[in-house]
Amino acid sequence: MSPSKHIVILGNGIAGITCARHLRKGDDNIQITVISGESKYFFSRTALMYVYMGHMKFEHTQPYENWFWEKNRIDLVQDWVEKVDFEGKKLYCQSGKTITYDQLVLATGSKPNKFGWPGQDLMGVQGLYSKQDLELMEKNTESGVKQAVIVGGGLIGIEMAEMLAYKNIEVTFLVRESGFWRNILPEEESEMVGRHIREHHFNLRVNTELEEIISDGSGKVKAVKTKSGEEIPCQFVGLTAGVSPNIDFLKGAELDLDRGILVDQLFQTNLRDVFAIGDCAQFREKPDKNRNLIEQVWYTGRMHGETLAQTILGKPTPYKPGVWFNSAKFLDIEYQTYGQVPADWDESQVLNFYWEHSSGKVCFRMLCDSDGRILGVNNFGFRLRHEFFDKAIREQWSGQKVIQNLDKANFDPEFFAPYISAIQRKYAEENNITLKISKPSFFQRLIGAKL
Repeated sequence: MSPSKHIVILGNGIAGITCARHLRKGDDNIQITVISGESKYFFSRTALMYVYMGHMKFEHTQPYENWFWEKNRIDLVQDWVEKVDFEGKKLYCQSGKTITYDQLVLATGSKPNKFGWPGQDLMGVQGLYSKQDLELMEKNTESGVKQAVIVGGGLIGIEMAEMLAYKNIEVTFLVRESGFWRNILPEEESEMVGRHIREHHFNLRVNTELEEIISDGSGKVKAVKTKSGEEIPCQFVGLTAGVSPNIDFLKGAELDLDRGILVDQLFQTNLRDVFAIGDCAQFREKPDKNRNLIEQVWYTGRMHGETLAQTILGKPTPYKPGVWFNSAKFLDIEYQTYGQVPADWDESQVLNFYWEHSSGKVCFRMLCDSDGRILGVNNFGFRLRHEFFDKAIREQWSGQKVIQNLDKANFDPEFFAPYISAIQRKYAEENNITLKISKPSFFQRLIGAKL
C-alpha cells in the first residue's frame, strides 16, 4: 500500500522527534522523514557536557537504539536545508538533494545569541547549543587555554563553566545584572547561586557588561574589554547570553516571522500545511496569560510535538500547556520552579513567603495572590514532587493548605525531609497561625537510625 501522505519534519530535537513518534503511533500508512544537519540520530542535548568531560561517549546520549527508526519506518536524513520552496513544497539541501513534502513541520530549535560585539567571530569565541558547538569547544580548548570568560549567566553558562573547570581552566563570568540570573530569579535565590558559584572558585563579575573581544592579531581571542574599560586576558570566550529561534535561513520567504515562526494554538503558520513547534515557534497569542510567546525548555518541546501530531492526524488539538515548571542544577544545587515566580513583583498584589536554611544552600519560596491563593514556588537544594504543585496551583489552594500538606510533596516518601518541618514552623510563626508540624514516621526514623 502506498503512503497516504509524506510528512517532513525539519529538526530532530525533542519537539520534532516526539511529533514523529506520535504520528507513527497514530497512523501506520504515512511516510515520515526527519531531516537534521546536526546529527543523524536524536540525542539528549543536556548530556553534551558529559561528553566533553569524558564521562560519556556521544552515542550514549541517544535515547533510542539505531534500529528503532527503521523498525518504526521513520526515515532519517542528515543534511542541512538551505532553502524552502513553500509554494512547490520542496526542500533544497546542502548536498544537492531535493525533498518534497505534503506537510512540513519546522522544528529547527535555537541558536546562541550574539549582540554584534566587536570580535565575536574570532577563533575561540562561541556558544554552546549544538553537537557542532561541542566539537568546536573541544577543538578550541584542546591546548593553550588557561583563562576563559563566559558572557552571561543562566543554565548554559553554568554548564560551560563546569566543563572548563574540568580542564583546570580559570573561569570569569561577566553578568550585566546585579546578580546571577537575576532577570529570572528573585534576589535571595540569585544571591544564593552567586555565593555557590564563588565557592567553586569561579570569578563572578556582576553589573559588568562586555564591550569588545580583543584579537591577538592572528584571528584568535586574547582578551575581553568591559564597558568600564577593564581588560581581562583569556584564550576562550563563551557566549551564553541566552538563545533565539534558529530561523535565519527562512527570512525573506512568505512565512510570517517575528522573533520566531508565528503560529496559532494549533501550531499552524500562515501557510497551509506548514507548522512550527519547539524553540523556533512563537505564538501569535499567549496559550495562557502566564506563559511566554516563545517556550524554550525540554518539556514544552515534547508537549508541542505530541499536540501537533494529533492535529496532523485529523484530530485538531489546541495547545494547553498547563502549569509552568522547570528544573535544573546550579553546579550541585538542584533547582525546581512551579507556576509563576518572577524575578520581581508588586508587593501590594503578591504575598511572599521565603525560607532559607542556615547552610545558605537550601531555600523555599512561595508566592500567593492577595487572596492567599498559591501562584508559584521556587525550590533549591532538595526535591519536591511535581504532581503536588501542579494540583495545588491548578486548584488554587491557599498558601496555608500548601504548607500544611507539604510533607506530601516529599520526593522520596521513604525518607523524611527535615526542611519541610522547618518551612512549616517559619510559615506558622510569620502568619501567627497553628500548623501541625510534619514529623518522620517510625519507618523513616528506623531507616535514619540504620544510616
